[in-house]
Amino acid sequence: MAMVFRARLRRPVAVIALLTGIAGCADAVTLPGPGTVADDVFGPRNLTAPAPGLPPSAPPAAKTQPMLPLLLGDGARVYRATYATSADGADAPTLSPVMVRQDADLIAAAMAAEVPHALALSPERQDVLIGLAKTMAENGHFFVRRPQLVLVVDRALKGQTLSVTLAQPDGDWVILGTRSVSTGKPGRKEHFKTPVGVLLNDGSELGYRAQGTYNENHIRGLGVKGMRVWDFGWQTSDDWRTPGATMQVRVEMHATDPAVLAARLGRADSEGCIRLPEAVNRFLDRHGIIDADIEKLGETDNGYRALLSPYLTPTALAGVAVIVVDTSEPWAKPYPPATTLSLSG
Repeated sequence: MAMVFRARLRRPVAVIALLTGIAGCADAVTLPGPGTVADDVFGPRNLTAPAPGLPPSAPPAAKTQPMLPLLLGDGARVYRATYATSADGADAPTLSPVMVRQDADLIAAAMAAEVPHALALSPERQDVLIGLAKTMAENGHFFVRRPQLVLVVDRALKGQTLSVTLAQPDGDWVILGTRSVSTGKPGRKEHFKTPVGVLLNDGSELGYRAQGTYNENHIRGLGVKGMRVWDFGWQTSDDWRTPGATMQVRVEMHATDPAVLAARLGRADSEGCIRLPEAVNRFLDRHGIIDADIEKLGETDNGYRALLSPYLTPTALAGVAVIVVDTSEPWAKPYPPATTLSLSG
């Protein structure tokens, strides 16, 4: 899996306390230390073990990295991606246009099969979303050097969505599937807009998994036990309490309470985080949609390795970015340091 090269902000910490997030998020967790696995949540796993039921494959040729299969129902497809060493010595997967299209189709099919409540966006809205995402990527110095998946989140006042999108350096960006999400709703104590811009899952902040605990309002702020939490660190957003002022907010992406808050998805509702349906959380986690850097870091660091799903079936198109846009305020721009200098692939 390709590494994404950028300036690292800080070393990840092993104990993460939820500082801000969605209403009712009071779910802190202690991550497993080096050499351990979150067995109490998922049971033991081995990312290098062959997938059960698959025939053994021939040893990879030179400069070829075997990839785990992407499972669809009862079938499985095994693919290999050839790695070419770049000028600075980093490995990046090189996929032919046919392989890119095939893998994108597999991800689209997997999302349709695993995640209910698909949203059909008009061609006009897709064009607007992609146009805003490309502009936001350019403004955030996020340069797409290889075909990869990005998550385009629309924080519009009506119809808040997340679109799994194939981003290509020399081709069209294509939306593979869209579902409802919720972002920040200003106007209440500790509630702020989710900032627009590029959010990077590059390992600078080590995410964690929900414990499934209830708060004083009997709400599981991060969803059921084991749900993935992607942590994007401190970002800058508007402070609605003072015109022209800004505020530092902690932005995360995570599931929400399936019994109480899931029905509210699709509109602004959180303190500033991105709330996902449970099925979307599992899909992104299982297929490593934006985990390219985490997978790479996990090859040598057990902390990152333990964070990945035990059911991981990674895609060669894995990326690292969530791009937040606003179709109701297309002029919205990110604040520094909401954007981080990045060079992808």
